[in-house]
Amino acid sequence: MSDVEVVQPVPPRADQRPVTTTLHGHTRTDEYEWLRAKDDPEVIGYLEAENEYTQARTAHLAGLRARIYDEIKARTLETDLSVPTRVRGYWYYGRSFEGRQYGASCRVPVTDPDDWTPPQPAADARPDEPALPGEETLLDLDELAEGHEFFSLGGSSVSPDDRLLAYATDVVGDERYTVRVIDLATRELHEDVLTDVLGGVTWGGSSDHFYYTTVDDAWRPDKVWRHHLGTAQADDELVFHEPDGRYFVGVGRTRSRRYVVVAASSKTTSEFHVLDANDPAATPQLFAERVDGVEYSLEHAVIGGRDHFLVLHNANGPEFELGLAPAVPTPASGWRPLLPHDLAVRLEDVDAFADHLVVSQRSNGTSQVRILDLGDDPEAPVVGDRLVEFPGELATVGAGSNPAWEQPTIRVGMTSLSRPSAVYDHDLRTGELVLRKQAPVLGGYDADDYEEHRLWATSTGGVQVPISLVVRKGVRGESGTDPVPVHLYGYGAYESSMDPYFSVARLSTLDRGAAFAIAHIRGGGEMGRHWYDDGKLEHKQHTFDDFAAAARHLVETGWTTPGQIVGEGASAGGLLIGAVANQAPEAFGGFVAGVPFVDTLTTMLDATLPLTIPEYDEWGNPSDDPVAYERIAGYAPYENVADLPYPPILAETSLNDTRVLYVEPAKWVARLRDRAPRADVLLRTEMAAGHGGVSGRYRAWEDRAFTLAWILDRLGLADRDPA
Repeated sequence: MSDVEVVQPVPPRADQRPVTTTLHGHTRTDEYEWLRAKDDPEVIGYLEAENEYTQARTAHLAGLRARIYDEIKARTLETDLSVPTRVRGYWYYGRSFEGRQYGASCRVPVTDPDDWTPPQPAADARPDEPALPGEETLLDLDELAEGHEFFSLGGSSVSPDDRLLAYATDVVGDERYTVRVIDLATRELHEDVLTDVLGGVTWGGSSDHFYYTTVDDAWRPDKVWRHHLGTAQADDELVFHEPDGRYFVGVGRTRSRRYVVVAASSKTTSEFHVLDANDPAATPQLFAERVDGVEYSLEHAVIGGRDHFLVLHNANGPEFELGLAPAVPTPASGWRPLLPHDLAVRLEDVDAFADHLVVSQRSNGTSQVRILDLGDDPEAPVVGDRLVEFPGELATVGAGSNPAWEQPTIRVGMTSLSRPSAVYDHDLRTGELVLRKQAPVLGGYDADDYEEHRLWATSTGGVQVPISLVVRKGVRGESGTDPVPVHLYGYGAYESSMDPYFSVARLSTLDRGAAFAIAHIRGGGEMGRHWYDDGKLEHKQHTFDDFAAAARHLVETGWTTPGQIVGEGASAGGLLIGAVANQAPEAFGGFVAGVPFVDTLTTMLDATLPLTIPEYDEWGNPSDDPVAYERIAGYAPYENVADLPYPPILAETSLNDTRVLYVEPAKWVARLRDRAPRADVLLRTEMAAGHGGVSGRYRAWEDRAFTLAWILDRLGLADRDPA
């Protein structure tokens, strides 16, 4: 029998159409900028050719992908419900159903106004059966999604009289939503249809008007509008316009429902405007004018029967403090400290209730929920101060849905790398923590089969970088010290904290012998505002140094061996992956870059692109600042592609992404193929999705199964059966 030659698929090659530009004395040539023409059939053809190549190169993983998908499905309770949340006279909850992508939102009337114990819906109720007596289906999301490849609910909000529901949908993936209003009694849609809205709406104090935001040509939310039901969108009132391209605008309502607040915020500065929620013709009143470098937010509190504003701000220090001000325009000099600035505690948020405050904060790399009890004396309003205690060093905790001003309990959530998310009610009178629900994981899952670790890697300047790691017990051999393959995740931007979290899908890698780790690198917010500041602008290189240091630490301490680490990051984390691939390719056995911000310099040079101007405070302005130009050019992945020993790379993107355009990874992959001919690079483009990927849970499982199968293959675990 003669040998049969296996023909390997040939990777696509994008045409080179060089465009040369010169700025600040630097000349750069871009061969692939033509790929930005999204509507060009040639561009679509190239992306489809890359998809076909990726499918061919990963065909051997089809069985593994199917097994991972089946494992995710088998571990998931497909027909399930959320814990009901009380809003005025109703309990609200969500339902999911086996075989359905999206689920439904429901409510039932409150039967006893004095009983704050959430009702227990029947978890096994069929889709055509109520989970609780008197159940009312507000939105059937599968019905709304019918006929669309993509569907996203941007938000839904019930009117103050509980009769109407305003909801926003996106069926493309570009995050430009259409708002409709439905009468919950008659199920009839109002004639009001609002287009090109960013997210959902905020109702005023009555049910005849609401507020919403729209974006400019650069996809920056810049305007707040007031819509009166029964009128055309063209007649809506412009409530606020922010002309400065560095600022994003948002609108919301205080928890007391007394005020509507409009925020204008850049990366470093903010100001708030306040409207009387009960006045349908109210004009915004400036609370405190913007001061460069000062960020603040407002929450309404009633102390001793008088209205006040809680001001969370950084006027007196980088980690923020909580101040108290009268409910009138007040400059920073009039914000009296309630929680003074503390370098060891980053105050992140505050929610006001009738007689207490809930503060979300961070200390030593972990999240915390803090309760402040309020008295009647505005001069000394805090009469109690305590933390909600949870076990475990690596637990991630946070305030949950707490919409009722007068509620006697606080909804909090907890998760970790090995513990599924759990919902608790904290009784403010007794201090008791009552478990309402832990996300079910089927198939005999036991958190005690896994162990969590907090490690510390030494990076640039001797800085200690925390790493959170989980591994299945026993995979490190009898000694407990054998090296194992590691899936290492990172982000490191915008002060976003990548806290430990549970993932059902991740079990498919853990049970095959891999460890999973999160590197809490600078640029994120895990260790406080200073951690963020030390990983942005002129300090951005620290982000990349920290991720490489984490990988090397895992090798040096015996957790793994060289080449047995796959690094993954998405969006700004994709920039991380691209930069580290150029700077430290030898430390990794593979990279996954999701919707990656890899053409950083091109994007930051084009002020017409989405998000560029507001991002100047994060990365710098290379158009006007030659130092920023050189700095970004020094780490931007696309600029620094060379003939390096790259490990295999999987780049994933979405055609309709408005945040990080598909063209960035497309150009990056094209240049990698040309300048690094030895590199094994794959590009996978979702042709009907946005920044968050595909919609629908089953499609999302398939999508994640694809990525995890590729990672397992790179880690040498593709043929291993799960424990």
